[in-house]
Amino acid sequence: MATIAHKGHHAHFHHAIDLVLSFIKKNAVLCIALLAAFVTSIIVPPDKAYLDYFDFKTLTCLFCVLAVVCAFKNIRFFFALAQKIVRVFKTTRVSILALCYVTFIGSMLIANDMALLTFLPLGYFVLSSTGKNKYMAFTFIMQNIAANLGGMLTPFGNPQNLYLYTKFHIPTGDFVLTMLPPFLISVTLITLSCFLFVKKENLEIGEEKISLPKARTIIYGLLFALSIIIVFRWIPYWTGLIIIPIALLIMDRKALAQVDYGLLFTFVAFFIFSGNMARISAIQNAFEYLMEKNALLVSTASCQVISNVPSAILLSQFTGDYHALLLGVNIGGCGTLISSLASLITFREFTKHEPKGAKKYLLLFSAFNFAFLFILLGACALLLL
Repeated sequence: MATIAHKGHHAHFHHAIDLVLSFIKKNAVLCIALLAAFVTSIIVPPDKAYLDYFDFKTLTCLFCVLAVVCAFKNIRFFFALAQKIVRVFKTTRVSILALCYVTFIGSMLIANDMALLTFLPLGYFVLSSTGKNKYMAFTFIMQNIAANLGGMLTPFGNPQNLYLYTKFHIPTGDFVLTMLPPFLISVTLITLSCFLFVKKENLEIGEEKISLPKARTIIYGLLFALSIIIVFRWIPYWTGLIIIPIALLIMDRKALAQVDYGLLFTFVAFFIFSGNMARISAIQNAFEYLMEKNALLVSTASCQVISNVPSAILLSQFTGDYHALLLGVNIGGCGTLISSLASLITFREFTKHEPKGAKKYLLLFSAFNFAFLFILLGACALLLL
């Protein structure tokens, strides 16, 4: 009996370990953020100043946008929208280009992470149902680049934009003008890539009728408009925190449960980490010196190591030059797999469908991402001269 009981405990222990490892694998960035927050909290013990670390407006805006997008997703709104766009185009090349453009536009409106979670499954559906799996890795990589670079044009397109737009009170016109040149270069590069690397083959998609519930679609549209109005500071942010959860509790409770709370907690942890880092004098002096020398290069390089959102939060403590920082943390989303949370989402989605293609994917991913990064870095350096 004791042996059976021992075996049972052993199995439970292994199961618990598997669960923990699986959680870490799925939430790698969150775990790193929590670890970074914990380590810096030992150096800078928690005190009253911690409360000033948090940007509650950014967290509220992010929550509101994520919640409304989940509600839209549940009525298959984006799927219906993208399906219509893709059906218009009859060839593989133009369909993949359309998928990239949809992801581009999506990231401008609903943030890069959400655009990928919405449109990557569509990319998979289009290619697998038409027998064009050979383009899967290329399409996912292009959609990933489109999401990272498409979101740069609007304050709410990337989480780091939302944060910097709020922190520096950047005028909307100034924001768009700063980001327009790299945005146009990105669109051109993605279009060229699709024309160079995708053949013009015929494409046929099976019919699937989707009818959208009218009332819900209109109400979700209004809630989304409310989220955007909050981002643009036209009404106080806390109004969204009251109206949107109440509306969704009545209309779609599931949407509130589906919000990517991991992303929100990642932000909270990075706020603690960057706030603490800014209070360690040796680090403060080093970053202030480096940011003064070349804010664009430092912010781009920082993204490659600690990702673009924490780079924006951390480096914003050491510079007033938001133009260079804004450019750096946006183009810095290209490059390594950890330079953007969106890239990890794409990798996770790809390996879910093609578990054996991980190595080939990473090689192709690195080649395209670094090519985009170097071209954009050169262009942005010229812009800042």
